[in-house]
Amino acid sequence: MSDIVNRVEKSGIVSLNLEEYYLQGERVVFDLKPFLFQEMIVKEKDFRRSLKELDWSQYEGKYVAVSNSVDAIVPTWAYMLVMSYLVPVAQEAIVGGLDELERYLMTKVLSEIDPLDFQGKSVVVKGCSKYPVPLQAYGEVVKLLMSSARSIMFGEPCSTVPLWKEKQIK
Repeated sequence: MSDIVNRVEKSGIVSLNLEEYYLQGERVVFDLKPFLFQEMIVKEKDFRRSLKELDWSQYEGKYVAVSNSVDAIVPTWAYMLVMSYLVPVAQEAIVGGLDELERYLMTKVLSEIDPLDFQGKSVVVKGCSKYPVPLQAYGEVVKLLMSSARSIMFGEPCSTVPLWKEKQIK
């Protein structure tokens, strides 16, 4: 009887699981709607007073997306003013929706990966995730890996879809 051989392990394929880069923490939306006069306009004096009186500790340590859920023209400075209150308390804050927040967070984390860690290696980017990894992150990781990896695949090490392979120099 022959021994069972793990061919995946022997292949030298490196697995990159994007969910390992998912930042844990609560995501919340700061909606400008309640701070608008008749949900239509910003009255500067009232807007500033409302923000000043708000208990900002509710955003402490959270990932915050600042957006506006009503069809109203909101001046740019209003978003900036909200950010000036959030930056000292939130883990991270952006102007945009929750989808933009997820893309921002993942891009930020992926930018910290050293492509040289994958120099000359065959890399499989895992496809299944229990966290909401944005589709955009998969594109970003391809751009990152193409500068150093020998090949890039998608899926699981035992069942991959080849995506890119470094051209052999002859």
